[in-house]
Amino acid sequence: MLGIVIPYFKIGFFEETLQSLANQTDKRFKVYIGDDASLDSPKALLETYKGQFDFVYHRFEKNLGGSQLVKQWERCMGLVGNENWFMVLGDDDVLGPDCVAAFYRSLPEINDAQVQVVRFATQVINDIGAVVSDTFYHPVLEKATDFFYRRFTNKTRSSLSEYIFSKNAYQTIGFYNYNLGWFTDDRAWLEFSKFGLIYSINDATVFFRLSAQNISRDHYKLQEKTLERLRFFKFIISKHILKFTKQQQRHLTLHYEQLVYKYGKATFSFWVLVFWTFFKQLNVVQCVKFTRRMYIHLKQHGQ
Repeated sequence: MLGIVIPYFKIGFFEETLQSLANQTDKRFKVYIGDDASLDSPKALLETYKGQFDFVYHRFEKNLGGSQLVKQWERCMGLVGNENWFMVLGDDDVLGPDCVAAFYRSLPEINDAQVQVVRFATQVINDIGAVVSDTFYHPVLEKATDFFYRRFTNKTRSSLSEYIFSKNAYQTIGFYNYNLGWFTDDRAWLEFSKFGLIYSINDATVFFRLSAQNISRDHYKLQEKTLERLRFFKFIISKHILKFTKQQQRHLTLHYEQLVYKYGKATFSFWVLVFWTFFKQLNVVQCVKFTRRMYIHLKQHGQ
């Protein structure tokens, strides 16, 4: 069965989230709601949904999401029972009515393909629930590296709520604790899939809400997000760059180099990492060009 985990904190859009669960045409799921010591108790609201779908509510007395969001996700995962698949749904996001049904219709193909990560088509909605984006569809089976590169080049989008993960993959690898959960979801679908295939369900949609309360909103904690972007791309470059195509490797490595010049510090260890990365790509020309670029950067910045 499918477990739907909701790390709860904000009540503003929560009723729409719950209503989308009540509207599911297939009720073969169980919801686990982990209240992050919110000042806005959802208990009265939850009472109105008793009997409409199966759910468990647990209140944590200490707030974690304010300082360690991923740790809040993890303790909510501790509520999950014997379900083999799960999704982490934002307390302001909305499932289309056929999401669960579409998952079970696709499950034989998912199992045949031996994939550990499933995703839905998505649309972005705003504060009033109006759709403000096109629908984002995906190849039914796509390499996670190709999807990451499409996202990196702004040809698609991604957020945690639209994924269904194998619980076995989660228990083996876990969520990586980036500040604000920034890039935690990207690392999850890359690692849980073992940088292999992701299965897409395009006939059901998850609606991701971009609002004034959302972590993804513009200009919110930009410094923290930038630091996590540096950490994430260092992980990609140092551990997994050769899993990408030659063109992708070059583009991603150059992006990381420019990130460091702009936001980080060009140290000797950074030179070793990028030089060795280009060398592994058998790109001697880029090794020389990179060394020259770094020399110019250090000279310009008095390092």
